[in-house]
Amino acid sequence: MRAVQVWRFGGPEELVLGEVDEPEAGVGEVIVDVAVAGMTFVETQVRRGVDPWHPPPPLPYIPGVLVAGRVTRLGAHVDASWLGRRVVASTGESGGFAERVRARVEDLFVVPNSLGFANATALCSDGSTAQGLFEGAKVRAGDWVLVEAAAGGVGSLLVQFARAAGARVIGAARGDAKMRALRSLGVDVAVDYANDGWTAEVLEVTRGVGADVVFDGVGGSVGAAAFTATAPGGTFSIHGASSGAVTAIDLTAAANRRIEVLGIEQLFEFSAHSQRWAEQAMSAGVTGTVRPLIGQTFDLAHAADAHAAVENRSTLGKTLIVVESEPSLRERKHPAA
Repeated sequence: MRAVQVWRFGGPEELVLGEVDEPEAGVGEVIVDVAVAGMTFVETQVRRGVDPWHPPPPLPYIPGVLVAGRVTRLGAHVDASWLGRRVVASTGESGGFAERVRARVEDLFVVPNSLGFANATALCSDGSTAQGLFEGAKVRAGDWVLVEAAAGGVGSLLVQFARAAGARVIGAARGDAKMRALRSLGVDVAVDYANDGWTAEVLEVTRGVGADVVFDGVGGSVGAAAFTATAPGGTFSIHGASSGAVTAIDLTAAANRRIEVLGIEQLFEFSAHSQRWAEQAMSAGVTGTVRPLIGQTFDLAHAADAHAAVENRSTLGKTLIVVESEPSLRERKHPAA
């Protein structure tokens, strides 16, 4: 079968399409024919061998930790009712950029018939993360919520969760295309952190107080600036470092301003709740409460282009690898401008 492999750590060009052996379902496992594979910024850093939170996988490896498709084969001691089911499947640490994957039954999420594979993949990964972050930050109706990287996969869903809760949302991103995307999501205010003094806009709209809740997915200088625009008594929630560095917070300054800091370490505790949050996110997708922003898709042969686009932050929303196209994706087979 076709699969994309990484034979040495390095740039996107190290993703190579080739032929590999078919996976075999073991005890308690199934084989899923992959329609869509998801990817994240973290996976681009794993490919480079520089991600500080994940040990480098043994080479060669197949990238991709989450896929959606149909169960086509069953291993021993697997209930026959799984055969033919539409599922999202976690592959563990790798294996998703392939035509077929092996997954444990306990790592399967049933996809509602009314939800496409692309949306299900986005909601099961980014939606689960956004649900956990949102729950932890305890957003209330009327709060001012500042979301960094708000045109990204997690950020765009945080925007929608906050709006659904009755909060007022400030979406922050970089560039005209992302500003347009934020307005389409219905943010109250869109700010471009490519502009000097962008936090002054946050303070102006919040009448000098700052945001009650900040979701920091960028880190570095952007995260540090956002911290200065956090309201006294507010919450600063860190979940990413797409700038290359996690936001460094002066905990004494945070205590003096009574700001609760939820560090990036919170993500390490998410796995215990991922099933519940994924199901909640997919339910929200079915009811229309949230709609994943899928900005671009790439076919399996262009997985290197997908990694490059995510790594240089030229993407909108979620980026997906399409292995077996479904009708809803046929018009988005190229990256968004």
